[in-house]
Amino acid sequence: MSRIGKKPVAVPAGVKVSIKDHTVNIEGPKGKLSLTHRPEVKVAWTESEKSITCSIDEKDAENRLARALWGSTRAHLRNMVEGVTKGYERSLEVVGVGWTAAVQGKKLKLSVGFANPIFMDIPDGVTVAVDKQIVKVSGPDKQQVMQFASATRAKRKPEPYNGKGVKYLEEVIKKKQGKQFGA
Repeated sequence: MSRIGKKPVAVPAGVKVSIKDHTVNIEGPKGKLSLTHRPEVKVAWTESEKSITCSIDEKDAENRLARALWGSTRAHLRNMVEGVTKGYERSLEVVGVGWTAAVQGKKLKLSVGFANPIFMDIPDGVTVAVDKQIVKVSGPDKQQVMQFASATRAKRKPEPYNGKGVKYLEEVIKKKQGKQFGA
């Protein structure tokens, strides 16, 4: 039995859910998301209870893959419902003297100490806003938002000696002492 999979996903008012074959479409005020789930998992939408339920066949109860997919599918659906109602946001900070970030059209320009600036394509459905040294990545799809934020951070990870780099806003960098000179 999956502890996560057997819980229903509550759908707030103003969110439309439609299920066709193995595709679930969820539409809300922040956008529209779609998920194609595996055939081992059955997804049902109950209009009267305003909830989405996931289940597997009794014959698949001993199948580890089916049980894993059951919980994962439910978690993805919950993230989709939250994404189209509230949205997701991840903030990054560019730390370094003269290091900047800017949005130019559909690209994020990072000047982080290399000879040339780094340009990153902003995916559809993701919004990037830059305020001085803070980069805010937001959108309805959790996976897209977190993936883009992670890729941005990977361009220049924070280093432990000076603390320079691109870091998450809530991230704390443990500083190392460095070399000792003299006797």
